Amino acid sequence: MKIVVRTPNWIGDMIFALPALRSVAAHFPGADIRLAGPDWIGALLAGSEFAGRAVRAEVGTLRAASFDAGLILANSFSSALLLRRARVPERWGYRADGRGWLLTKAVRRRKARPPVHMVRYYLGLLEGLDIPARRPSIAIAPSAEGQERADRRLAGLGFDPARPLVLLAPGAAHGPAKRWPAARFAETGRLLRERRGAAVAVVGSAADAPLASEIAAAPGERPADLTGKTGLAELLGLLRRAAILVSNDSGPLHAANALGTPVVAVFGPTDPRATGPFDPPARVVRREGIPCWPCRFRLCPYDHRCMTGITAGEAAAAAEELMG
Repeated sequence: MKIVVRTPNWIGDMIFALPALRSVAAHFPGADIRLAGPDWIGALLAGSEFAGRAVRAEVGTLRAASFDAGLILANSFSSALLLRRARVPERWGYRADGRGWLLTKAVRRRKARPPVHMVRYYLGLLEGLDIPARRPSIAIAPSAEGQERADRRLAGLGFDPARPLVLLAPGAAHGPAKRWPAARFAETGRLLRERRGAAVAVVGSAADAPLASEIAAAPGERPADLTGKTGLAELLGLLRRAAILVSNDSGPLHAANALGTPVVAVFGPTDPRATGPFDPPARVVRREGIPCWPCRFRLCPYDHRCMTGITAGEAAAAAEELMG
């Protein structure tokens, strides 16, 4: 049997979907399972049992592969249309975004109060398809090549392996509302240098470079700026070597959590019950009692108090607790 999985479009969501993906593989032993999604899927899963399973998410490629069935984890209309146009005969997914007529098995989404974690959301789709769920595991590992690149990077920067490595991830692709002020990241790094003798580096995409520059401009020892300088494979290797990651609700946060690296997650407009770190060791820091929370806005129309109300001292204390 040949199965194509149209993956989620975000790193965090892809990690949350791993337990569902592993459950499908266990339910269809011997099936040829391929993953169609963003180009970074291959790098993210290169150290997992799904290494080498990525295919291009385009009609011609999928049609030529003659898949028997498609599991659609992305909720968009276009993801279901893609498999329909690729002539995948069985198309399974949530009934969402007006695409029910494109699916051969459409599962109704349940409204949950309080919200369920996204890991449970994807497993809920399998429940609707009568596919048993395995014990949830989001665990991944860096590829050997990615780890080697990361280790060479750290050695080239002169990092002392005796010092705990603190990584800061100030970006968030969803928008500015999910970003804790860069000055708070800088202060957190300073506190951990002073209290724990930590070496500090800033990670993220090229789009996060202005945030890294703002962090580096703060008084004290300048952290290494690695934003936009590493591919995803190398970033996973860096995250694996870190003593702690301090991050917004973003891809690096969930990648580090899946790697088993301790994480401090700074949450503002989003709900950690749905998208928080899934596995320990992790701490969530957030402000309670915000009347407009959760909003999921990309840009705060008010005073951004859900983020500005969180102090660097709180994040540093949470990091120290995890560092032991």
